Amino acid sequence: MDKNLTNLLKWGIEHSSVSNPTADPSAPTGNPPPPAPRSDLNPEILAALMGGPSDADLMKAAMEVLHDPAATLDNKLIAFDNFEQLIESLDNANNLENLSLWTPLLSLLSHAEPEIKKYAAWCVGTAVQNNIKSQERLLAMGGLPKLVELILREEEEEGVRRKAVYALSSAVRNYQPALDVAHEELASRGHHDKEEKVGDATDMDGVDKVMEGLKERVKATSKKA
Repeated sequence: MDKNLTNLLKWGIEHSSVSNPTADPSAPTGNPPPPAPRSDLNPEILAALMGGPSDADLMKAAMEVLHDPAATLDNKLIAFDNFEQLIESLDNANNLENLSLWTPLLSLLSHAEPEIKKYAAWCVGTAVQNNIKSQERLLAMGGLPKLVELILREEEEEGVRRKAVYALSSAVRNYQPALDVAHEELASRGHHDKEEKVGDATDMDGVDKVMEGLKERVKATSKKA
């Protein structure tokens, strides 16, 4: 059973007059006094009691705003900020697959608005950071070539490309299949030779060296905002 539902059930039992061990059995029946306020109900339990939206609902609502052509850029960036905070939770990040949100998120890496692309890369990086399940999904969804393309596209603004480097860095650390694909993509686009050693995804110094090289290229070749 969901933890919050368990807590709700426990809360209800503790506040029922039938199960109250301190109730006086000789007291006259009638309307019992209201229970004392509880201080151990967390916001998620209170939201459940009040019928508030779940994190999954909030994530889907944010993505709807991001794909709404009538929404202003300011509102989309607010939605992105909320979305990014939600997927800082590993459970929420891993729920992207169940909610079918990977495809709409990755599509925003190709948006015409630079700020949207930057936030999309930021959210991808947050979702996969230290999260093998989300790293696997990003690879399976074809997200790595999109990130490499964004990093190496010189007409992009520097901030967009730097966030894409952050996302790629998070995607390949401790996950060899992603590092192998990133190496192939970078080589095919001329960033380095195919014969160059791929490296070990668990070698943080080695991964840092690759990413620092990309950052230097971004800085040297980017379109300024």
